Amino acid sequence: MTRTALITGAAGGIGRAVAARFVADGHQVFGLDLVDPQLSGVTHLCADVTDAEEVTAAVQSVVSDSRAITTLVTCAGITTGKPLHRTAPDEWEAVLKANLNSVYLAVREVLPGMMAAGTGAVVTLGSVLHRTAAPGLPAYAAAKGAVAALTRQLAVDYGRFGITFVTVSPGWVRTPATESRLDGASDLDRLRQSNPLGSLGTPEQIAAAVAFAASPDAALLTGTELVLDAGASMVSPASLLRDSHRLRMGLPPLEGGPHEREERP
Repeated sequence: MTRTALITGAAGGIGRAVAARFVADGHQVFGLDLVDPQLSGVTHLCADVTDAEEVTAAVQSVVSDSRAITTLVTCAGITTGKPLHRTAPDEWEAVLKANLNSVYLAVREVLPGMMAAGTGAVVTLGSVLHRTAAPGLPAYAAAKGAVAALTRQLAVDYGRFGITFVTVSPGWVRTPATESRLDGASDLDRLRQSNPLGSLGTPEQIAAAVAFAASPDAALLTGTELVLDAGASMVSPASLLRDSHRLRMGLPPLEGGPHEREERP
């Protein structure tokens, strides 16, 4: 049977890499986005992922008697925000619609076909920011936390139909959108230093994890979250302010201010 994958947000940095990976793995790939990802092997479905009627029409254009969606990956979303007291109701709603409602709409449309087939894989894109908060992103953190909770709930409700549900939660990933918010190489270096591996993720690395989570090799993986942040969420931010801890992690001392001295073991 031909494997058919529907990728929402397929024109974004991670979504595009996921779509390309699924094409390489032999899937028939449909990219649901307002913008054409312009990828060989990907059929573009132009639709607003927050509009119920448009999502329904897009999915129905894919499904037929001979073809069902076997994999759904929800990459659509926006990373934006400001402190809660400065967040207007329409701004709050926009973030939740893009990051949470879009998941609900897409999953709702593909579930009947997967239930009838007795198999399927749904991978939702989360974020470590619902685990370790960053300043000024209350709506985004709330939405991504809800996505992870929803994914667990769906795993319980639909596992008996042979459908798996996994959240893949990246940390900082080097995409054009990420780099647009950074102040050059110095910010990139600080991000690398904030995790034990001293590295930033790439869209292709996230895509590889998504491909595994949706593959037969991960048949027992459901209701869980794969965190891809190079270990950053395990590190206390306060520890990065102490040179003794930085030394243990192989990081240079902070510039300016007193430095603690500690020899390596």
